[in-house]
Amino acid sequence: MWVLLLLPFVGLLWVPFYNSLEPTLFGFPFFYWYQLAWVPITSVLIWLAYRNRTPDEAPQISQKLERSKAP
Repeated sequence: MWVLLLLPFVGLLWVPFYNSLEPTLFGFPFFYWYQLAWVPITSVLIWLAYRNRTPDEAPQISQKLERSKAP
């Protein structure tokens, strides 16, 4: 799922793809609003990658410590 984090890099580093004035959105040239559109898209992609990560090992280690302290 972490591969989703590569999409903003590919989408924004390939400048010839979005180096144009048309189409405009609310008076903004495509060059600007395309880059600005990637801000919320990237946030969603980061959230998806975070949500689908494997759980950390720390809670399991603390449970083992608690078990070893029990009489």
